[in-house]
Amino acid sequence: MRHGPWNRTKKYAADVVAVFTDAKGNAKMEPFLTGLVANNEYLGRPADVMVMKDGSLLVSDDHNGAIYRVSYGRK
Repeated sequence: MRHGPWNRTKKYAADVVAVFTDAKGNAKMEPFLTGLVANNEYLGRPADVMVMKDGSLLVSDDHNGAIYRVSYGRK
């Protein structure tokens, strides 16, 4: 989870990323929840994440005062 800076002219890094490590301990980040910056304005700023028992992810957003639930469907 990257909150994004509040005091920068250019807005960036308001997203949730997944971090994977290989056998040597090298880390690789991959985007998971993006799209929270548009036209140099924050649409949301993730503040915390929590994994639920059902595998869904709760993401709090202190910009909008909201909590988002990210889940998956099975085929």
